[in-house]
Amino acid sequence: MRIFFLFIRREIQLSLRYSTDSLGTILFFILTASLFPLALGPEPQLLRQMAPGILWVCILLAALLPIERLFNHEYEDGSLEQLLLLGLPAYGVALAKMTGHWLTTGLPLLIASIPLAFMFDLPYKTIPLLLFSLMIGTACLSLLGGMATCIALGARRNAFLLPLLTFPLLTPILIFGAMVTDAQLHHLNFIPHLQLLGACFALALPLCPFVAGAGLKLAVE
Repeated sequence: MRIFFLFIRREIQLSLRYSTDSLGTILFFILTASLFPLALGPEPQLLRQMAPGILWVCILLAALLPIERLFNHEYEDGSLEQLLLLGLPAYGVALAKMTGHWLTTGLPLLIASIPLAFMFDLPYKTIPLLLFSLMIGTACLSLLGGMATCIALGARRNAFLLPLLTFPLLTPILIFGAMVTDAQLHHLNFIPHLQLLGACFALALPLCPFVAGAGLKLAVE
């Protein structure tokens, strides 16, 4: 367990060392979401109705930007094989990297989404539920994106293969996540959508690290 947390600390330290990547991800999210009010107009009712879908799409796209580099640096410089020899199983290494990705990418994006939610004129009471659903959604993205990265690791043109693997898996999460806030805005029951979103996370949490671990083993062989 100590090695697992050391891996996570290593990921945070690497993120701080290459802080421009994290900053670029946050700026991409803020700038992309800020373009929609300019294109749709300043009508508050329209912005409020479009806000859940816009925020979910933008935050998922932004979180995908650094996912390709999750294992690529270690694979290219040969240190990935050394990481797998430190006593942590391959699925544990994958889970630690995914957790580090969420802490350094997903969590800052959650914080950045708060002022954007106010910009889209979302009611105050919807903000906690929006953040909670986005927390589950970005965690799912780290798990699924990390798994897809491991599967495509070492493949030629993996920059094109990665979106093809990731986007179909993220479609249910995007739908259920956006529907949570949308249902609350229209005073409907949002619990079923939240339960389905939680079910996606409960399914991805045990499966994705094992599949990613198998991909890591194949990549170093």
